[in-house]
Amino acid sequence: MSTLPADAATDAPAGERPWALACLLLAGAGALFFSSYGFANWLASQRAHVPSFYFEWERGIPFLPWTIVPYWSIDLLYGISFFLWRTRAALLTHVKRLLMAQLVSVACFIAFPLRFAFARPPADGLPGELFTLLGGFDLPFNQAPSLHVSLMVILWVAFATHLRGGWRWVLHGWFALIGVSVLTTWQHHLIDVPTGALVGWLCVYLFPLQLPAVAAGGPDARTRQMARRYALGAVVALLCALLALGKSVTLAFLLLWGALALACVARVYALGAPAWFQKAGDGTMAPAACWVLAPYLLGAFLNSRWWTRRAPQPSPIADGVWVGRFPTDAELRTLGADAVLDLSAELPRAATDAALAYRCVPVLDLTVPTPGQLEQAVAQLQAWQTQGRRVLVSCALGYSRSALVAAAWLARRQGLRNADAALAALRAHRPAVVLGREHAEALQRWLDHPPVPEAGDAR
Repeated sequence: MSTLPADAATDAPAGERPWALACLLLAGAGALFFSSYGFANWLASQRAHVPSFYFEWERGIPFLPWTIVPYWSIDLLYGISFFLWRTRAALLTHVKRLLMAQLVSVACFIAFPLRFAFARPPADGLPGELFTLLGGFDLPFNQAPSLHVSLMVILWVAFATHLRGGWRWVLHGWFALIGVSVLTTWQHHLIDVPTGALVGWLCVYLFPLQLPAVAAGGPDARTRQMARRYALGAVVALLCALLALGKSVTLAFLLLWGALALACVARVYALGAPAWFQKAGDGTMAPAACWVLAPYLLGAFLNSRWWTRRAPQPSPIADGVWVGRFPTDAELRTLGADAVLDLSAELPRAATDAALAYRCVPVLDLTVPTPGQLEQAVAQLQAWQTQGRRVLVSCALGYSRSALVAAAWLARRQGLRNADAALAALRAHRPAVVLGREHAEALQRWLDHPPVPEAGDAR
């Protein structure tokens, strides 16, 4: 994954660009920006005392007057961004991201106002004129989360979607300058930057250019139960963040990030839609999902390593086919596998070998694969074995989701029509699998009524 890849999808070059709608939406968004931002500034100015938060070492951050130029440039880029899109749907998605960032940030400015603590040195020349212009409407409030940084993330993604080659490196360099400028113009303290970035990535995550598919049947009882557990975890993490606020702002931010990640995972389970992890067929995960869900993703990976620490090796179930935990490059090299069938929805691909054949059929953790998911996975495994590939079938631990797929493949390979017989055949090779009655019932339904694989399922 590159530092900031383009969004998950780009517009198809069909029809006339929505120029008129872009003009109308830009006017409305601009009016909302100045009115709501100004109102939050004014409201904070009416308070008798507005607190500040900064690390003492921040006084050593140099004041670089010339960086007001990249700082101001975001206004121009904001306006241009409305005219990048070829379709109405993509334009509306972009505007939703911008509006959500505005609303979330202004709500935080009103609920938790902060003030910039340092007196800015004078500046001469063009930078001085730009600082004077900025001071005409921007008071030293509206700090965390930095709306400037939130909009920077959203605009960075928007422009990166449309640029290629060397121009993308120019883009990355300029937007990096914008990010640094919020500190070197003495407009924001450090805590405003990660909080603003998190809001920006959240907006990109919640409004992807291609909406992930929601399961037609909706969540089942098990999935709804998992959603409630993650929601409870999010509430607990949020309460801990509030309690930690008086002792450590850094700890409070990390706990708040964890609460947000758990809330998003709860939403994924509530929808019964593993696609909302935004993990592609090649196992890579969208950058926005990686950033927003980072605390959960780290916990999921460490959990996979903890539970498999005594038996990390995959189990061979046939010549050139193994079942095991989520693999790294080193583990795949040791095994000699050249293909991975990944059943995890929640873990971004760790293997980086470009020659590796990789297919993800995402299934939510602690849930049972649907007949359609089983069919996709089995069809892919069959195709790879026919091609002579050496395949690792994996999920987080290699004990449930991947194990059920392996049992289904063994049943088809050996002509078994009974789920218990198929599970027994699997346990002969991998005794530690965790497959209960609900897995056996799902496997039996698939054996009795196998879905017709869609075109392109196996590759």
